[in-house]
Amino acid sequence: MLENLQIKNAALIDEAELEFSQGLNILTGETGAGKSILIDSINFLLGERAGKDFIRSGRNEAQVSGIIYVGHEQTAEAMASMGVEVDDDGRLLLWRSIASTGKGSCRINGRAVTLSLLREISGMLVDVHGQHQHQSLLDQQKHMGLLDRFCGDELEKEKEKLREAVGQYRSILKSIQKISSDEKDRNARMEMLLFQTGEIEEVKLRPNEEEHLIKRKSFLSGMESLKENTVEALTRLRGRQGEEDGALELISRAADNLTALAEVDKDKEALRSELAEIETRLEEVVRELDHYSDGFDYDPEELNNIEERLDAIERLKRKYGGTVESVLAHYESCMAQLENISNSQDKLKELASEKKKFGQAIASLCEKISEIRKSAGVRIQRQIEEALRDLGMKSVRFEILIERKKEFNENGFDRVEFLISPNPGEPLRPLAKIASGGEMSRVMLALKTVLAGADQIETFIFDEIDTGVSGRTAQQVAEKLAFLGRSHQILCITHLPQIASMSDRHFLIEKKTEEEHTFTTVKELDQENSAMELSRLIGGAKITDATRKAASEMKQMAMQLKEKIRGKA
Repeated sequence: MLENLQIKNAALIDEAELEFSQGLNILTGETGAGKSILIDSINFLLGERAGKDFIRSGRNEAQVSGIIYVGHEQTAEAMASMGVEVDDDGRLLLWRSIASTGKGSCRINGRAVTLSLLREISGMLVDVHGQHQHQSLLDQQKHMGLLDRFCGDELEKEKEKLREAVGQYRSILKSIQKISSDEKDRNARMEMLLFQTGEIEEVKLRPNEEEHLIKRKSFLSGMESLKENTVEALTRLRGRQGEEDGALELISRAADNLTALAEVDKDKEALRSELAEIETRLEEVVRELDHYSDGFDYDPEELNNIEERLDAIERLKRKYGGTVESVLAHYESCMAQLENISNSQDKLKELASEKKKFGQAIASLCEKISEIRKSAGVRIQRQIEEALRDLGMKSVRFEILIERKKEFNENGFDRVEFLISPNPGEPLRPLAKIASGGEMSRVMLALKTVLAGADQIETFIFDEIDTGVSGRTAQQVAEKLAFLGRSHQILCITHLPQIASMSDRHFLIEKKTEEEHTFTTVKELDQENSAMELSRLIGGAKITDATRKAASEMKQMAMQLKEKIRGKA
């Protein structure tokens, strides 16, 4: 609902602020007062293009802003999905400007947005009907949504089943497409996988083998030096054959000498004991080295074999991930792919069976959904034709065309379009083909009246709805606007007192001239001034007691009629 509208430097408007309410907001004024400027300003705010002549003469920039209350939760959720959030009290601030240079700016809640996003958001909130083209019912793609909301829960339950079935069906199609596309290079792929698995199998990798081989290689590479030092140490300890005695023999002899010495000099017993202990420790070292030297008997080819094995492992690592673990993981992946390829034909048969099953289920759901739409469409057609006849289009024919498309989607296989024939002898045509602005507004009013409960757009603006209307038809237009005002906000520019008398809020648009300065003003009228404006609409420029009385009676009757209309279930 449009709660507040501010206009600055637009055409003849210096500055204007309007506070609208729920229900029927009527705007009246003499011809040329600037009513079209107000509609142009609203359309500009909603995203319609405007030229430099929209800017008031002598000003550099025009600005229009509006505060809109979003009452439908689904609308708020849809906007949130596009990145536009309402504030905590459910309101949006739309703001737009255009400069004399031609550059413009759009903002929602203070954030800069594109013009296309502004149009999309505002299209969910406000619908303008008249000569302008910001009209949701002219968009054939939206006709199905309106019809479906009119069908209610019965249709929604079936559509939910259809959405789930279509999702499964599309998933199956993707799987079939993937397998089919894989079939094209199946042989080449299989050959590559067999080569890679064979290459890895040939090496016969084992976990932790590489670490063990590296340690063994290091040991074997240093073995010659180890052997040389071990033999030299043993020679020095035991001596070389035919040469001087080794350290062990010399220490043994020295120990014997100290034993003899200690027998004479008891004080040297400690020295004898220490040397004997050294002799024993040295014998242990010799035994240890003998045991160590026994391990130096190895096959010289072992080192070559280890190096070749490590080279083979390194080649696999470079090709398949850098580690033994990644090579083994790649092997498992290749084996799984080979299995999938070998099973692909069986999988295709299984998927084809699933596709057929879901296709049949979808066809059945589409048929049921189409029948629900057609049944509801017949009821809506009759109601809309009756409403249009009440609005003076006595020979009108209206039809909701429901055709079957070749393809289906989440909405079924129907194509829905609203068709109309306003005059006898004319064929049924799309709504967009209707030329008359006033005629179009009445069609929209009838459609909105019948589909009011299904339409989530909260604000409707009717411009020139009274073109070519008078008498009883004017009264019918007024009553339908009042009816629509039960559940929606209506802004209506009119010249007819029958419509103006139904107002919940009444605004007067006037053009004034002061000191060669012409400007348009908009002000809200109280009950007394509203009655005066009704008198002008009834009697023209000359207001008499009779026109005042007629206006008062009309206002009183309108209030009673509104209570009756809005009291209906």
